[in-house]
Amino acid sequence: MIFTDSGIVLFRQDFREADRIVCLYTRRHGRINVRLPGVNRAKGKLKALSEPFTSADYRIYARSARVLGTVTGGKIAHVFPTIRQDLTRQTLAMHFCELMMRLTPLHQPSEQKFHLLLQVLTELEYGQPNPAFVPAFTLRLMAAAGFGLDHPVLKITPQFWKRMHEDAFSSLDFTEAEDLLSLAKCNEVCRRFLNQYLTYPLQTLKDFRLDSSSLAELQQTPQPQPADTLLKIIPAH
Repeated sequence: MIFTDSGIVLFRQDFREADRIVCLYTRRHGRINVRLPGVNRAKGKLKALSEPFTSADYRIYARSARVLGTVTGGKIAHVFPTIRQDLTRQTLAMHFCELMMRLTPLHQPSEQKFHLLLQVLTELEYGQPNPAFVPAFTLRLMAAAGFGLDHPVLKITPQFWKRMHEDAFSSLDFTEAEDLLSLAKCNEVCRRFLNQYLTYPLQTLKDFRLDSSSLAELQQTPQPQPADTLLKIIPAH
């Protein structure tokens, strides 16, 4: 069958002599893996459709919805040029894409997750990155994936918790000491969740040296304060 779907490139890998395998998060089919034949040749016509965090409409041929499909064409919606020209933005974008790849199952559609990733990339393209981008995206993805917390933890106020889950990413530019402390606690919530859920570390943290200290330095994020409450990860029923 042949179908068309909007997708965002999460990950790419060279395959054989001239092909690429690409992981997409699509609007109607969720996370899928597809092959783009011949893109590594000098005259490869589909190469732009395989670049990281490209947003496009893909035409895909697959014998069934759950096997590796082949991209036969497409139309680019956005390549996010500002992100590609700035190392900080590019690093954050690849981090968000890896989180989507690691925290979402194959072939389980979720328009909420698709729009979440598109929203954060768009704000990263047109807005100014701030220290809240990473924890806000992670908390929202946790909620969309069924791992959200029923109530704020670590004495984070409900108002701050709501802002981290609902406000525009680029508006979460905190300067008050109390807000910065709450932001540090949100980073701690995300760190504990990822340490518990993931079986191996995120590659973007390793490849781009975004460990807990350097990520804080990159984004000028305060270091997390010692936790005074045990964090409980509450999976969805």
